Amino acid sequence: MGYPANVIFDVLIVDDDPHQRAFERETLDTGEFQVTEVGSGMDALKLLATKDFDVVLLDKLMPGMDGDEVCRRIRGELGLVMLPIIMVTGDGDLGNLQESMVAGASDFVRKPYAPTELLVRVRAAAQRKRMTDELDSAETLLFALARMVEKKDGTTGDHCSRLSHYGVVLGRALGLSSPQLQALRRGGVLHDIGKLGIPDSILLKPGKLTSAEWTLMKQHVTIGASIIGELKCMRLTEDIVKYHHERWDGSGYPEGLKGEQIPLLARVFQIVDIYDALAHARPYKRAFTKMEVIDILLDETRKGYRDPEIVSVFVGILLNSPEDLMMSQQPQDDLGLQLFSDIEKTKVLEWDICQAE
Repeated sequence: MGYPANVIFDVLIVDDDPHQRAFERETLDTGEFQVTEVGSGMDALKLLATKDFDVVLLDKLMPGMDGDEVCRRIRGELGLVMLPIIMVTGDGDLGNLQESMVAGASDFVRKPYAPTELLVRVRAAAQRKRMTDELDSAETLLFALARMVEKKDGTTGDHCSRLSHYGVVLGRALGLSSPQLQALRRGGVLHDIGKLGIPDSILLKPGKLTSAEWTLMKQHVTIGASIIGELKCMRLTEDIVKYHHERWDGSGYPEGLKGEQIPLLARVFQIVDIYDALAHARPYKRAFTKMEVIDILLDETRKGYRDPEIVSVFVGILLNSPEDLMMSQQPQDDLGLQLFSDIEKTKVLEWDICQAE
């Protein structure tokens, strides 16, 4: 992915040697970069706490606080885990370079280096950072939209957060990988995002849907998959969104998949989705007890609706470690919750202004 010529990348140079800073600044004087310089690690930390940068060029050997310590504090204290840090060093010892990578450096340039090498590395790192920022913004917007669906759909405010938590608990019990656990966490929020494409007259209808209305309602899974499908990082989550209403015996939708044709994460997610619906009160039903939930899950499994192995693992959690499913506190997740909250506050403020007028 390229960037237009007028895009300016912000680069922070951290080096106690003014001659080295001048050389790096001149190398980056191409019109693509806005360069800021500081002469110490402490000054860098103070600046990074208040201003966003696309790349940090960091000298490894500095008096007072060396580059490795600066790296650790950028990643730890400041929480800037995605910020590219290119370590500039005259040390060719592989062990020392590995220490810098462990400390948090993204890349390194060894002195003496050709100006072109520095320029190429900084440009590539800056472009990756901007792409990451853009992706993060797109994800956050998707999550906020999904929270709006949750609100409109009449489910409780913690419904999505609970599903994210339950999905990770069950996924860990099944020995799933970190990417799979992340997909389950995202799926908890995004599973019904396709309802954005369902008319309110159907989505909010208090009575039973007609056959035609139900046909349209079932399209929310394919709509949702198409909404998130453009993001490569959502490939695993897309399976959850699209297939979490399939059934083990092939009687589900949208494609009538059967058994292990249904993606694993969709099979995992549907169990926690059913659990949440049963274990919590809704306007039309009471909250069922743990044993009632287990009976219903086992009955649905006997009918052929659910993956027996996954249900068995989840029932084991309910019987032996139900505390794992408890969320100890209100989740402080970043899955669109803050943006949704800000939008809600804006709507309230707009209402107050209209009332005042």
